Parts: sequence; C-alpha cells; structure tokens
Amino acid sequence: MSLNKNLDVKNPLYGQLVVGPPGSGKTTYCSKMLNFLKQLDRKVEVVNLDPANDGMEYHADIDIMKLITVDDAMSHLGLGPNGALIYCMEYLETNFEFLVKQLKASKSNYFIFDCPGQVELYTHHNSMTRMFSKLESMGYHLCVVHLVDSHYCSEPGKFISTLFLSLNTMLQMALPQVNVLSKADMLKQFQSKLAFGMDFYTEVLDLQFLLDALDATPGMTKYQKLNAAIVSLIEDYSLVSFHLLDANRTESLLRLKNAIDKANGFIYGAGEEVSVNSLLACAVGAETESERMERNIDMHM
Repeated sequence: MSLNKNLDVKNPLYGQLVVGPPGSGKTTYCSKMLNFLKQLDRKVEVVNLDPANDGMEYHADIDIMKLITVDDAMSHLGLGPNGALIYCMEYLETNFEFLVKQLKASKSNYFIFDCPGQVELYTHHNSMTRMFSKLESMGYHLCVVHLVDSHYCSEPGKFISTLFLSLNTMLQMALPQVNVLSKADMLKQFQSKLAFGMDFYTEVLDLQFLLDALDATPGMTKYQKLNAAIVSLIEDYSLVSFHLLDANRTESLLRLKNAIDKANGFIYGAGEEVSVNSLLACAVGAETESERMERNIDMHM
C-alpha cells in the first residue's frame, strides 16, 4: 500500500489523539468535544481505539472492537488485562488496513481518536507511535491531547510524576502535544491542599519551589537526589505546560479547541476561511495560562 496516496492538499485531514491514564476523563472528553465541534459544523467523528472500552458515551462507526477486544485476547491467548491490551494494539498495527479503509470511507475530515488508558503504550511501546506516524505520512495532521486528572496537583509527588509522564509521552509520540489538566470543576474540593496558585501548575513555573515542598514531605528525604534529577530533566526540556479543562463548560472547550487547532494546524486550512478575523478569534488559545486559570477557576472557586 502506498501510504501517501491519500494525501490531498485541497481536502486536508485532521485528528486528535486523546491519551492519558485511566480515569482522566478521555471518553467523556471525546463525547463533549465531538458534540462541540459538530456545533461548529465540522465533519467530525470519534474513532474508538480502546479494545476494552465498553462504556462509550458516543457512537463510533470506526471501532477497534469490531476487529478485536481485550476479552478476545484474554480468553484465546490466556493473557492478563495489560498483556491483552498490548497484544490488541500490535494486532491493530499488523492489520492497519482495517483502520485505513474505514477512515478513507468516512465522510468526515476530522477525527478524534479515543485511545487506551495504559500509559506504557505512549511511553515505552512503539505500536501507537508507528501507526500514527503512518497516518501522518498519509496526510493526516495530528496532535496528541494528553489528559491528566487535575487532582494530581494536590501533592508535589503526584504532580512531578504527571510532568514526567507528559514529557515522556511527548518524546515517545513525537507529535505536537497539548497537555490538559482535566476535571477542573473538581479543583474546589482540594483547593486547600494546593501548595501554590494554579498558574504555577499550568505554566510549570520554577520547579525548585515544588522540589522544596516535595523534600519536606514525610518519607521523601531519602529520594532527594532522585527528585532533583527528575526536576532537572523536566526543566532542561522545558516543554511541558497545561491547559485547564472543565468539559461541561463551553468556554473551557472553546479555549482548548483553539489551542488544539494551532497544534494540528487546523486554523491554517481545513476549508474554513482563513482571515484576519478568524485568526484573531483563534488567538484566544494563545492567552497566558494565568488568564485561562482566572477564567476557569473563578467559575468554581
């Protein structure tokens, strides 16, 4: 198969690869963003790439579970849940034409890929990276939308692990990536536990302050050198920042949509009129994280 024969400059194809740990709200986000983009008259659909997703909040015409499921792999191969999920991704890669045919047959030009929650698939394993690299070579303009539950801001150790996970995913996937602290509406419940203001977490400011807070945590003294090395690595790359998301608020979806449109290049084409006014409208996505934080958190605090 010639991978670039689907390339069409006049009718570009776009996609969001929605990844993140279990419980980060990926499926809910896919459903909410799908409905939001439909209101903007985009030809969009969700592609379910999670072979264990039995609780979809949307209808997926393109669905890996029509090819293979985790239950299939577990029952026929005697694998555990994690091994079965990795096998399913490798099976999809081997049968990549299954996905390509359905994407080509779709009337949509914008796809939201609901991906599995096993983080190893985006930090250590290569099947997902290779498949999306092939889609890129076919003319799909892609970006990763990496969701992490915002409650991880409540403890220094959890937040550092979140930063490391986000950075690792960015390096492994090798695609433009928009990092998201999801469930922003829940921030009110643990506001008192936050060591810093929300702009510290979204803009990932001077992590030395976070390191000091981590070193002061009981039981963490013996890990000072390791924590310092991790923080130094994150600061050396200086790639990670976050957008806040309350998927139940249109304003929050709009701001995230604008950031994603710039990451996958949608604002520069897609058949939508590219004018000064439209570019200025999308510039909302370029506002500072402090402004985003004020807009989002003020609604909940």
